[in-house]
Amino acid sequence: MAGVLAAVALGVWLTLIVARGRFWLERVQPASARAGPWPDVVAVVPARNEAPVVGHAIVDLLSQDYPGRLDVILLDDESTDGTAAVAWRAAAGHDRLVVAPAGSRPAGWTGKLWAVHRGLAEAQGRAPDATWVWLTDADIEHGPRVLADLVSRGEAGGYDLVSLMARLRTLTLAERALMPAYVFFFAMLYPFAWVHDRHRRTAAAAGGCMLVRRAALNRLGGVARFRGAIIDDCALARAVKAGGAVWLGLADASSSLRGYPRARNVAALIARSAYAQLGYRSWLVVVTVAGMALTYLAPPLLALGAEGWPRVAGALAWSLMAVAYAPTLARMGVSLLWGPALPLIALFYVAATVGSAVRHHQGRGGAWKGRFQAPRPS
Repeated sequence: MAGVLAAVALGVWLTLIVARGRFWLERVQPASARAGPWPDVVAVVPARNEAPVVGHAIVDLLSQDYPGRLDVILLDDESTDGTAAVAWRAAAGHDRLVVAPAGSRPAGWTGKLWAVHRGLAEAQGRAPDATWVWLTDADIEHGPRVLADLVSRGEAGGYDLVSLMARLRTLTLAERALMPAYVFFFAMLYPFAWVHDRHRRTAAAAGGCMLVRRAALNRLGGVARFRGAIIDDCALARAVKAGGAVWLGLADASSSLRGYPRARNVAALIARSAYAQLGYRSWLVVVTVAGMALTYLAPPLLALGAEGWPRVAGALAWSLMAVAYAPTLARMGVSLLWGPALPLIALFYVAATVGSAVRHHQGRGGAWKGRFQAPRPS
């Protein structure tokens, strides 16, 4: 039995490294230079209780070194902390910023998507000639050339959606231990090379920074079709790719302003969407737990507790795991010594996934800033 388990675990890691779109080697890819002309862009920023960070985000947006026209529309999603006032003060009366209330969220909509929906309506009146819509979050800071690079990539590659996964904070022990795995697992689930490939169905995006061609949004009828989606960025990417092309990459100059200082904060982040990722299917939770145990827990258990061939195979699989994880750790400025600890980190993610299912069945799914937004269990 141990021999079969060892062979399967080693085979899994060999397959992941060789045949999963080289996801573990993903790196920042610079955009090509562009001479112009530069199309108009309108940024839509949904914001709920983001007073500590929204000012920084707005200043970054209004300071973009973009040769074309950029308008910014912030939709205040029923904030109670003065988010709108902070945004106005940060803009210092800049005429390219509009701050509008998202209004009460209708039944069936998640808060963020309702704010985006209202923002797109505002954008139609404010910037009717904009070729691109930049959907970005109020807790993301962007370097001055981010928009120019996004537009350059979108125009040169003929993409309908260009998205960047912002750099995540790794300041606290919990963030250094757990956040690189968030990026690693995401890239494993959605290999970026497969996302770019027009002949593959794999589609994904990072909701904190998505530049979407307006014609593609019009073709989809806006975001109403995803109104209840918790993982709205990937839902949008799938719909766009069904009739166009999508590009997803790692950001170098876009960073998250939101921290997850303790393990419980990371667990809440995972639990918010993990069960939705599994389609709200309980049997898939069981399959996921079993698959994660085979992939991440079996190698170290075999390496430390088995003998002969199973021990060697387990050690090899564990080593491959650490090697595959190393580029992500290095890119995020975290010690490579965390590599061998990936089995324990994966166990944390498994526990958070099970917790996500439990929360859903308790009617507390999709928790975000005081809202439970996932479909209620029937």
